[in-house]
Amino acid sequence: MIAPVPAEWSAQKALWTAWPSHPELWPGPLLAAARVEIAGMINAIARHQPVRVLVCGDDALQSARQLLHGQLELINARFGDIWLRDTGPIFTRDGRALRFATNGWGGKYLYPHDDEVGDTVAARAGTAITRHPFVLEGGALEHNGEGLLMTTRQCLLNPNRNGWSQAEAEQALTGAFAASGIIWLDDGLLYDHTDGHIDNLARFVAPRTVVCQMASGADDPNEALYRHTASLLQQQGIDVVQIPSPGKVVDANGDIMPASHMNFIITNRVVVVPTYGTASADDALRALQALFPQHEVIGVAANAVLTGGGSFHCITQQEPAHD
Repeated sequence: MIAPVPAEWSAQKALWTAWPSHPELWPGPLLAAARVEIAGMINAIARHQPVRVLVCGDDALQSARQLLHGQLELINARFGDIWLRDTGPIFTRDGRALRFATNGWGGKYLYPHDDEVGDTVAARAGTAITRHPFVLEGGALEHNGEGLLMTTRQCLLNPNRNGWSQAEAEQALTGAFAASGIIWLDDGLLYDHTDGHIDNLARFVAPRTVVCQMASGADDPNEALYRHTASLLQQQGIDVVQIPSPGKVVDANGDIMPASHMNFIITNRVVVVPTYGTASADDALRALQALFPQHEVIGVAANAVLTGGGSFHCITQQEPAHD
């Protein structure tokens, strides 16, 4: 019998993440800046639980030793880039590691070793692997811990992944995760490198409760998307809580970036939320604190990490405590 993937708020044995290690992927000052931001995330979590950090090479190892502290295990390993949510395994409640095919987010970002890092993590965790042949990134799915999944059609049904129909996707996901149901949303954030990963759009915070965003500012590029997403969730019988979005966030060239407070990571004692120096950040943090009264909700700057295409949820994967 297939055991479900626990909800992220379930007890965790450890949190896995990866350390920026490849200067060619983080040009100029971005490498140092991303390391500082990720250190803020790791250090907040490692006060309370083990964090296992993949590093690649001596320079990366030295910088990690300088910036990180707490309950840490630094593991020298090969990986393409830090997006471990997508390239690493998905752990089940009964201690298995689910592994899927990877194709560089639809052929856009093909990095050496991204197809093997999931095996590395599973081996270090001492976890048996169950393989599935289809392409799937972990950030494309949300789990409520009771078999209910949530995803977007933009990503899961994209021709650049598996070329699935919705019925084919549902059959594959039910087989892999013993899904009791699937909540389908439509599109993800504008200019999202991942073709609409759910973890930038909407997140389970209880078995039938989802948090998503509402527009901040008249120029919020995702205003219509946020209204549509909340409506779709309500139509499917989900309790919806909306918090302020970061609003319009641009890069050094003035291009709109897929900035989202939804890319938070839930751990045993702490929820770490990416922030981008916007006026709405404090209100968003207060709203999330109300949803997680037993946790400390911490905002950590993620502007440099976002230039790589994601944020804190994208670079982490929780290893649950086994039943």
